[in-house]
Amino acid sequence: MLLADKNANAELFGVWTLLPPLVAIVLAFITRNVIFSLFMGIFVGTFMVNVVDGNIFQAFAGAFVDLVRKMIGSMADSWNAGIILQVLTIGGLIAVITKMGGPRAIAQKLAKKAKTPASAQIYTWLMGFFIFFDDYANSLIIGPIMRPVTDKLKIAREKLAFVIDATAAPIAGIALISTWIGYEISLIKDAYVMIGQPDINAYAIFVETIPYRFYNILMLAFVFFSAYFLREFGPMRTAAIRAANTGKVSRHKRQEEHLNQESSTLAPKEHVEYSMWNAIIPIFSLIVVAFLGFYFNGMSSLEGETLKAVQANPYAFSSIRDCFGAADASIVLFEAALFASIVAIAMGMQQKIFNLSEALETWVLGVKALVITAVILILAWSISAIIKDLGTSVYLVSLLSDSTPQFILPSIIFILGSIISFSTGTSYGTMGILMPLTIPLANAVGLHVGLEPVALGDYIILNIGAVLTGAIFGDHCSPISDTSILSSMGASCDHMDHISTQLPYALFVGAVAIVFGYIPAALGYSATILLPLGIVVIILTIRFYGKPFLNQKA
Repeated sequence: MLLADKNANAELFGVWTLLPPLVAIVLAFITRNVIFSLFMGIFVGTFMVNVVDGNIFQAFAGAFVDLVRKMIGSMADSWNAGIILQVLTIGGLIAVITKMGGPRAIAQKLAKKAKTPASAQIYTWLMGFFIFFDDYANSLIIGPIMRPVTDKLKIAREKLAFVIDATAAPIAGIALISTWIGYEISLIKDAYVMIGQPDINAYAIFVETIPYRFYNILMLAFVFFSAYFLREFGPMRTAAIRAANTGKVSRHKRQEEHLNQESSTLAPKEHVEYSMWNAIIPIFSLIVVAFLGFYFNGMSSLEGETLKAVQANPYAFSSIRDCFGAADASIVLFEAALFASIVAIAMGMQQKIFNLSEALETWVLGVKALVITAVILILAWSISAIIKDLGTSVYLVSLLSDSTPQFILPSIIFILGSIISFSTGTSYGTMGILMPLTIPLANAVGLHVGLEPVALGDYIILNIGAVLTGAIFGDHCSPISDTSILSSMGASCDHMDHISTQLPYALFVGAVAIVFGYIPAALGYSATILLPLGIVVIILTIRFYGKPFLNQKA
């Protein structure tokens, strides 16, 4: 049977710990079926666990039983259960407001302003900044609102999914108040304790890492300028040409037929007068309740001196930050989505758009539309669990953690974080794995080369930024990432089409982040110089390497 210690498992299996994520990722690209690929990746992992005893026939049976246990365990986790409920409930909410004509009214309003493919993409990009507090909410809300606009302007669903994905985790990861920040701060504080600095201000250090979040910032710039110049390259340009020339915004005819059937089912009745308030009020309710929920849910989790400080000055920025950081985001967002659904149903009934029975049927239809998302999330969490048990991340870290030069360490941390995040599909897990290793390692490397205290502090902060950003970069590329899955669903884009078109862009921005970010920053160059330089490189690449797609042949 599998050993209890993941470090021992990493030593036992060695390079074979990479097999489950590799199987899932390779099959995802070959079959373009993420459910089958994840299932096989989990099965390979559970088979490895059971074949240790040497009986191959019993190993097959044991692998199937363990696979089921992993899936049940994923569903039983309270955080995961909250995420599933949140996803399904937001699906119901979107269905109800669609039936009320709210998104269509917004689309008509935006269509008057977003008269070109460029302006439509830029409006989508801007909306990502408004829903900064959570990447899941960003992915699920923006897609259904902007999809009618981008479809009308013949923008490929692949590009819509990319814009949504690129403004989800990259924004939530650097927001001063978000559902991410408590987790990130706790990791930073705990790791500083390991180097004998327990009294540091972890939030201040987090803020200092923001200029070093090269991938996040450069990706946001890439999205804007690719929309502004209306130039694409790689598979995304092929998709853009297809959509612009044929009006076929999705590569899959079957998916289009399904969406047309779904849209006709959710289409408002003929007598309904379109009003954008039918979308704005429920979604605004979701955002307000989410903010209040983060505050009060987080406050109920605080204790000790932190709780006393919040109670003494409850409206201070530091108090709001502490409460948001301690909140259970999965539960809060489920509560907010449920409340917003009730608001939407009440509004629709008051306007006689539907009766209670019709409203509930519509809500359930929206829930059903996202059941596939819940299945994929359960499988993604299950493969992450078996990867953790096998010690995959421990093995990867061990390959690169010895005697690393000062100038290259941040880049290695960034790359290692991206590999782990790509393989596991979780940026949170990657941060948790690397942060306790990175800060002591950066401290040791800095002391070894004789950095002065101020320079050493900056060097450690640079490496922290590499951890937090590398985790997002790998998650952005991974076909088993929950955020990427939700972005595909929000845009109604085939998931593997989204990944295959997004990947070249993510890899390019990641390379710019290393060459014009982490390497020169480790040599002492200021981020105030490097960030503008990286943005100029991105602008020049899009302008001169990217090609127009309107009225072009594939």
